[in-house]
Amino acid sequence: MNSKKLAFDRGEFSAALNNTDLWDLIIVGGGATGLGTAVDAASRGYKTLLLEQADFAKGTSSRSTKLVHGGVRYLAQGNIGLVYEALHERGLLLQNAPHLVKRQSFIIPCYSLFTKLQYFIGLKLYDWLAGKFSFGRSKLLSRDKVIGYIPEIEIKGLRGGIEYWDGQFDDARLAINLAQTAAEQGASLLNYFKVTGLIKTDNGKINGVITTDIESGKAYHLKGKAVVNATGVFVDEILQMDTASSKPLVRSSQGVHLVLDKSFLAGDKALMIPKTADGRVLFAVPWHEHVLVGTTDTPLDSHSLEPVALDKEIRFILETAGQYLIKAPRRNDVLSVFAGLRPLAAPDKDTGATKEISRSHKLIVNQSGLITITGGKWTTYRKMAEDVIDKVITTVGLAPRPCVTRNLQIHGCVNQPVDDHLSVFGADAALIRAMIIDRPELDEKLDEALPYLRAEVVWAVKNEMARTVEDVLARRLRILFLDARAAMKLAPKVAELMADELGYDIKWREDQTDFFIALANQYLIGDKCEEKIYL
Repeated sequence: MNSKKLAFDRGEFSAALNNTDLWDLIIVGGGATGLGTAVDAASRGYKTLLLEQADFAKGTSSRSTKLVHGGVRYLAQGNIGLVYEALHERGLLLQNAPHLVKRQSFIIPCYSLFTKLQYFIGLKLYDWLAGKFSFGRSKLLSRDKVIGYIPEIEIKGLRGGIEYWDGQFDDARLAINLAQTAAEQGASLLNYFKVTGLIKTDNGKINGVITTDIESGKAYHLKGKAVVNATGVFVDEILQMDTASSKPLVRSSQGVHLVLDKSFLAGDKALMIPKTADGRVLFAVPWHEHVLVGTTDTPLDSHSLEPVALDKEIRFILETAGQYLIKAPRRNDVLSVFAGLRPLAAPDKDTGATKEISRSHKLIVNQSGLITITGGKWTTYRKMAEDVIDKVITTVGLAPRPCVTRNLQIHGCVNQPVDDHLSVFGADAALIRAMIIDRPELDEKLDEALPYLRAEVVWAVKNEMARTVEDVLARRLRILFLDARAAMKLAPKVAELMADELGYDIKWREDQTDFFIALANQYLIGDKCEEKIYL
């Protein structure tokens, strides 16, 4: 069990900016790729700084389908190498973060004998590629067995199905644990620090960044031997700071997910539809006592930190889910809807179809020395980070040191997590319980209808660098992603708890509550909830 706990404090990390003349590398971007890169670099002993313009995993990295997988769809496309790599990385994730990653059974319903045989052959190859990292063997299911596993399935024309195994995880929680792991290895990490410029030598080589603390407004000029651009869908903005005429490297694709009550898929099996009407894959996955349904794959020409689901995407998911579930979900059944942008490596020739854009990662080095990583997916974040640091070593001449992350336990790692909602904290669950003993008033639910405790808010502020109500309700406790109206109701109480810990006044509480309720409205479909609740 990994119960090692070091300071994860924004104030201490900010002080390090004034006390460090030269970093070995400065990482721009606090999503999966940037955080993984920080873990790899710090664990090799390099002096590492990571800067994130918002909260850790604010963007794409908190908005995934919550799957740790090899990618069945990529196998169908013939991308064997990508699937092989991802299946092995999936196994390492389960090994190093078992408190957040678990094996998940998926059922593919088949409505013809041909598709049943076709998918079964493909999935046996999937099993074989996993090798010693297998999560379980695929098997054919009879019609009755499928109905027994998923009583909610549409039975008309059903000819049986296939069960296969993949992984599931909590993406934002893993991101926070990666940040803590990097800090334990010696890295400094700062959220709400926006990079506004690059510093260059007289011969045009990058040797630092200009960044601003969004909270204080203070600007810093920081020197680094290497600068890594790991900003996901925002990589082109950093590239254009280096070269104004830089050609776009990323083509964004939007994925939308709907969250429903558990009654729509009451068991512990997930549903996978391998080919929908327009060729996409659709999942319905049990997640935190709810059901997550998605995703879409919509090409976009622009991107933002807070993407909004398009109505056509919502209709597509509802209509497709309705074809396979006896109880067809309707708009008013949706508890939350969220959109995420995939930073797909843009093709040399624009075909207009994101399914043809590579899901592999792309690593480039500009003439200035700026190192950019993009593409890829959550499952392969560790291998992406290893490739980045290997490239940093050869690019700027750092003393070579081997990667150690294959067997590096991620913060919170525990093989037998507690069997309640605190299990996502892993080893830290015991520390939260100890805090409750010292402060019994924190052993109170935020809402009687939900399991979350006041202690979890305080823990997020004191030990996970949560700075806003959104940080807590969206990425530390995940309530916004599960039930937007419930999150709105909790906003004033969370703001009060945070203000007490951070020393903020009532105006901060009210501003935070107003901002969060406006944000949470974007996670609702149908009638918008305009009610603002104050203590």
